[in-house]
Amino acid sequence: MTTLLLLGSINMFLSVMLGAFGAHALKKKLSADMLAIFQTGVQYQIAHALGLLLAGILAGGLLTSGLVVTAGWFLFAGIILFSGSLYALSLSGVKKLGAITPLGGLCFLIGWAILTVAIIQG
Repeated sequence: MTTLLLLGSINMFLSVMLGAFGAHALKKKLSADMLAIFQTGVQYQIAHALGLLLAGILAGGLLTSGLVVTAGWFLFAGIILFSGSLYALSLSGVKKLGAITPLGGLCFLIGWAILTVAIIQG
């Protein structure tokens, strides 16, 4: 599906940009712990942006199940909630934002589980 491919490519772009931003601009401004939190957000965004690209490719012809698209939307929600909350936490220092992160992780798990079911169903 074109939307998933677009979201995947945009998120890959953003994760590379944010990774460079963290490595260069934030290195001297954040504590080592906060920088590590920021980098974790980048790593998960990259991994799941690749997942969005995979879902988009599968939905475009290899698997026509609506489950693939649903899985992609869960991966996208996971990026927003998981990586987004880690970015906000590391930049603001507001620890309560960390409560959102597990919801994003749950979205990742649901997305991968749904994609697994779609692949098994073929």
